[in-house]
Amino acid sequence: MHWILLGVAGILEIVWAIAMKYSDGFSNLLPSIITVVGYIASLVFLTFAMKQLPVGTGYAIWTGIGIIGTTVLGVLLFQEKLSLLQVLCLALIIIGVIGLRLLSPEN
Repeated sequence: MHWILLGVAGILEIVWAIAMKYSDGFSNLLPSIITVVGYIASLVFLTFAMKQLPVGTGYAIWTGIGIIGTTVLGVLLFQEKLSLLQVLCLALIIIGVIGLRLLSPEN
């Protein structure tokens, strides 16, 4: 169950980060509200997940999910560009997240 909570926390991190971009510096009301609510909800789910997970593993996977998700959506929604080196670095993050999940003693 704690892995599911961590996944939800990671998805909510993506939601609030993308909403923050749409909020245009908190000048657009709805995206600003989504940012704040998404951030709080993400931290709540992360908190519950980390009751059972090591702090380093939980935090690293949470941020990894956020990094990958926001980067992909940044490319798709905002036409942000990635260099080959950036793609390689993202691949290393994905490998790290998968490795932490597979090698976690809480499997």
